[in-house]
Amino acid sequence: MANKEQLKVLNALDVAKTQMYHFTAIVIAGMGFFTDSYDLFCISLVTKLLGRIYYYDGGNSPGSLPQNVSAAINGVAFCGTLAGQLFFGWLGDKMGRKRVYGMTLMLMVIASLASGLSLGKDPKAVVSTLCFFRFWLGFGIGGDYPLSATIMSEYANKKTRGAFIAAVFAMQGFGILAGGAVGIIVSSAFKAFFPAPAFHDNPILSTVPQADYVWRIVLMFGAIPAALTYYWRMKMPETARYTALVAKNAQQAAADMSKVMQVVIETEVDQNQRQGGNEFGLFTKSFVRRHGLHLFATAITWFLLDIAYYSQNLFQKDVFSAIGWIPEAKTMSALEEVYKIARAQTLIALCSTVPGYWFTVAFIDRIGRFTIQLMGFFFMTVFMFALAIPYHHWTLSGNQIGFVVMYSLTFFFANFGPNATTFVVPAEIFPARLRSTCHGISAAAGKVGAMVGAFGFLYAQNSIGLRMVLLLLGGANFLGMLFTLLVPESKGKSLEEISGEADEEANTNRV
Repeated sequence: MANKEQLKVLNALDVAKTQMYHFTAIVIAGMGFFTDSYDLFCISLVTKLLGRIYYYDGGNSPGSLPQNVSAAINGVAFCGTLAGQLFFGWLGDKMGRKRVYGMTLMLMVIASLASGLSLGKDPKAVVSTLCFFRFWLGFGIGGDYPLSATIMSEYANKKTRGAFIAAVFAMQGFGILAGGAVGIIVSSAFKAFFPAPAFHDNPILSTVPQADYVWRIVLMFGAIPAALTYYWRMKMPETARYTALVAKNAQQAAADMSKVMQVVIETEVDQNQRQGGNEFGLFTKSFVRRHGLHLFATAITWFLLDIAYYSQNLFQKDVFSAIGWIPEAKTMSALEEVYKIARAQTLIALCSTVPGYWFTVAFIDRIGRFTIQLMGFFFMTVFMFALAIPYHHWTLSGNQIGFVVMYSLTFFFANFGPNATTFVVPAEIFPARLRSTCHGISAAAGKVGAMVGAFGFLYAQNSIGLRMVLLLLGGANFLGMLFTLLVPESKGKSLEEISGEADEEANTNRV
């Protein structure tokens, strides 16, 4: 129950000027996201290399991962992420944001390092240990979603809150970029020191033994940015909204915020903090009546977005190969292939993914979350259908650049659109004591979509072909656009106003 003293603290936060501390918080929370996206997406750089090293059977084409192994390596981190989002989302509301925040980061560091140390030389041993550690890596990453979003939304002032949460999320773009850059640098260095012929010249020598270090280095690099921010995360105080509204300690909240934000907030201690009627839990009629539709809307739109977003991101190398933008595997050595894939992904990230995120940061507090999400889904639908319907035209020689441009535009509008807003909105529209849990539930629905995208794309591409897959993804985007109509706008309001906590305060005071 928000009493007057609690609301005084929170009001001071809402109107606080943007200052250095806000930017520090963006970097601390954002580095978690940088690591998250690096770890989730860098695997797509090295899956073809793993196939060449461990699954070459002496035939006329380079080794490639069996379908079930490829699905497991790509998808297992998502299973971990889904579990982590639900578990740490719930824990963040129970124990406080700060105490859980360090745990998720430590788990990410340990699992990143361990996934590069996959044991043995036997394919089965390497793949099973890799999958085991990537599951736990995903578990840590999952915790970062609800906690980073909630912490940032609770620190921010109401005028620029959307931009701050979106800026944390935008660090994902730099993580994808870093993945590509590390792939390019490591493969180039190894290529220079250990030259190898193309596969069709010499199948055995085209994969040098040292290539086994390349994928390990790429995967382990993810531990570095996470380890660097651990100290700063531990120094962050608990958010004032958690301390005041959930832990019911307005004095402590005022003291914490006065320290970090150069504002003096005075509170008198109210010994009779009343337990009001807003203490309803997640599984109650009151919650369903007030927030049920909102939770359904944030979860279903995130689910539909991730089907398209993750299948596009994880399998862009297959798309590029299919239209001839990356040469045929036979014409390259193993390290050459890693280099070409990393270069293509970096180019896409640089030209469309990263700018899309920052467009959201710039416009989210001007045109609002709802408009950006609706517009993003609309353009994603348009471009998917534009790629799918005249698909044959795009595969003809000379038309590939057009295909890549359209493909890049779908990425741009995913990020200047629902990929950012589905992350921002659940951190704003639920009450403080359920905020982290509800964000975790919405994000977990997204990960179910990512798994449908990752596993479904793999099997669908082989059975119904790329054109049909693109049509299906366009359909998912269209549904996302329809369900966006259920999502409320939270621009320019305080968190207590949006979640209804301020109204309940007024009602209780009247009693």
